[in-house]
Amino acid sequence: MEPVASVVDKIKGVAKSGQDLVDCLLRRRENSSRRNPIEILKRLQRETFSDLMKLRDRQDKVERVISFYKTSKGGPFQETSTLVRGEVDASGAILMVGGTDQEHIDAVGRAGVKTGISSRLSFETIIRQKDTLLAEFVAFQKGLVDIGDVSEGALTLAKVSYTANVNDWFSAIAIPVGAQFRDLDMTATSSNQGHGVTDLSSVGPPLLNQQTDSAIGLKVRKSNVIAMMAQSFSGLRRHPFSDEIVHCFGTFGQIVCQFPKGIKFSLMGLQQVAKSSSHCINLGALAIPVSFSKDHESPETSVQDSALSVGATSHEITSRTGSIALKLESELDESTRIGGWIQMKNANPKHLQWAVNAFDDAEDEFGWGLSFSGIVGCPSNHGRLQAESYVKLNIGKKFCLKPGIAYAVDGNAKIFGLILRSNWSF
Repeated sequence: MEPVASVVDKIKGVAKSGQDLVDCLLRRRENSSRRNPIEILKRLQRETFSDLMKLRDRQDKVERVISFYKTSKGGPFQETSTLVRGEVDASGAILMVGGTDQEHIDAVGRAGVKTGISSRLSFETIIRQKDTLLAEFVAFQKGLVDIGDVSEGALTLAKVSYTANVNDWFSAIAIPVGAQFRDLDMTATSSNQGHGVTDLSSVGPPLLNQQTDSAIGLKVRKSNVIAMMAQSFSGLRRHPFSDEIVHCFGTFGQIVCQFPKGIKFSLMGLQQVAKSSSHCINLGALAIPVSFSKDHESPETSVQDSALSVGATSHEITSRTGSIALKLESELDESTRIGGWIQMKNANPKHLQWAVNAFDDAEDEFGWGLSFSGIVGCPSNHGRLQAESYVKLNIGKKFCLKPGIAYAVDGNAKIFGLILRSNWSF
């Protein structure tokens, strides 16, 4: 029996060894398949397929909700976002003048030197993804030239404008409150607004600084040429050269040609008509009085009175003035610009105003600016020449300091000033 038992044990040992060999081979094959990159990718694809399907279902649900709110009235996507901007400007000056008479005081005002603190708060809303509604509020505390005379004001509504962009080549703008012709200037950008230490180096041609109550304009763009035509109206106010109460109508036009390398050439013109009014009736900022009926004469009116009345009607237009300006700008790089302008009044080549300026408004720590301007053929029979220079120090991204100097010769008056201007935007 013992030989039989030993044979059986040997057979069992051989079978167990064979089974162990088979198991080892299977485990090696499985491990090799797991280590294969292709097999790993297939396994990951099978594991993530169900998760991708779930995410796709959720995305479909979100898109259905968004499409529902876009088509429904009064949904949250009908609301427009409003961009709020603020700016605080403070200026101080040390002026050295030849005297304190009225001639020197007027020369300081014509030089554009203004001191004090002013603030501006603007709200810009995008409507219909194309149009822009803008409202500006200003508060100021500016020192006047007269000693001890300071004008102060609370935050007041200064401007309301609506720009409708119909398509890529046509747009319209309406400014019912606080319009200025510089609001219609198509060459004005945020980079050249407010540079310099005086108003003469910040505004451009003087016709752009004309104040009016309301204006409406149309703009047409074709390739590299842009054309603007606008009409303005000013309410009842006192004429600057007389005691008459007048209201003014103005027609403004501008053509801008854009050339390569950032060169812009602009031709602009302004025609203003001031009409006298015998009745000081203020109907409000948005009212334009138009009369279609004639005044009826009483039976007691004599022939002489009638003739005087006709003569007064013929002189209803108190003044008619026109100005033409040429403006040229060139971009040397992203922040450095050079340009100049010349303005002629009443088509009289003997009465010219001009300016040449260069500035660098880089957003880094350092910037600079130069400006030269003058008038030839003033009504007072003397010219005017002014030069200024400043350095711009950027402290952070929102605050800057502009120390500068200005020198002006206005007839017999000479002015030299050390001016410090600061600006904080938020």
